[in-house]
Amino acid sequence: MYSLQKQQLIEYGNKLIKDNYTLGTGGNLSAYIREKQVMLITPSGIPFNEITINDIVVMNCDGEILAGTKLPSSEWQMHGIIYKNREDIDCIIHAHTVYSTALAVLRQPLPASHYMIAVAGKDVQCAEYASFGTEELAKNAFEAMKDRKAVLLANHGVLTGGKTMLEAYTVLEELEYCSKVHLVASSAGTPTIMPEEEMANMAERFKTYGQQ
Repeated sequence: MYSLQKQQLIEYGNKLIKDNYTLGTGGNLSAYIREKQVMLITPSGIPFNEITINDIVVMNCDGEILAGTKLPSSEWQMHGIIYKNREDIDCIIHAHTVYSTALAVLRQPLPASHYMIAVAGKDVQCAEYASFGTEELAKNAFEAMKDRKAVLLANHGVLTGGKTMLEAYTVLEELEYCSKVHLVASSAGTPTIMPEEEMANMAERFKTYGQQ
C-alpha cells in the first residue's frame, strides 16, 4: 500500500545526498495522505541509500504506527503538527543544508534579500532552539513556520513543505540558494532588503508563472 508515495520518499532522500543537502542519516522526509489521515515517513537512523519501501513507516500524526517494522524518524512530531494544522502542506523535507543551516547556527532569520525567497514566504524565520526529536522542537518549528513554507531550526537545520514533494524540494533549493547569496552579500556589506509589498507582489506573480 502507498508504494508510489513510499518510493518517492526514497528517491528524494537519495536526491538530498546527491545534491549535498545532507549527510549520512541527517534529515527526514514525509508525505501525508490527507483523505486517510495517514503519514508516511522515513525511518530513524537508516542511511537514505539503504532505505527500502518496507522501511517506510505508516503512522498517524499522533504517533500511532499503523504499518511497518522500523521506528519512524525521531522528528515525526515536527511533521505531524504541521499536517494537522496546515492544509496547504502535504509533503515535508527536513535537511541539514550548509548555508541555510549556517543562518540557523547564527540564529538569524533569512530576510527578503532576494526575490526568490517568495516561494517560501515574505521571509524565513528561525525557530527557538529545542533538542532534536522533542515535542518542544515541533511546536517551535510550527510557530515560526506560520504563513510560510520553510523554517530554520536553530543550531540544527531547515524544514520545508509543499503540496507535493517537488514543491517542498523546490522551496529547499531556493532557500539554500538565497541563504548562500545572503551570507556572501553580508560578508561584503549590508544586503538591501525587499519591501513587504514587493514580496507580496512576487507571491502573486508566482501563482501564474510558467506553463499553466
